[in-house]
Amino acid sequence: MAKANARHILVKTEEECLRLKTEIEGGKDFVGVARQHSLCPSGKSGGDLGEFFRGQMVPEFDRVVFTEAVGQVHGPVKTQFGYHLIEITKRVD
Repeated sequence: MAKANARHILVKTEEECLRLKTEIEGGKDFVGVARQHSLCPSGKSGGDLGEFFRGQMVPEFDRVVFTEAVGQVHGPVKTQFGYHLIEITKRVD
């Protein structure tokens, strides 16, 4: 069964999500940005979600983690929780 490791940043608006993505692409550290801005409790650990299997996350999140490129920042991804930036750190298909 496919599994992955990822970290994410959760914010309320698409605009904030895009702004943070631009900062990260400009050289800011994903972990530091997550600690400072993420609304998810995982923000305290730099957005790290640990290891999880396909189907454990909400469908919008799951689709990105299991189809997009590893090592890149993806988003904004809208879910019922808000807007996410997702960095896939590892995936085993």
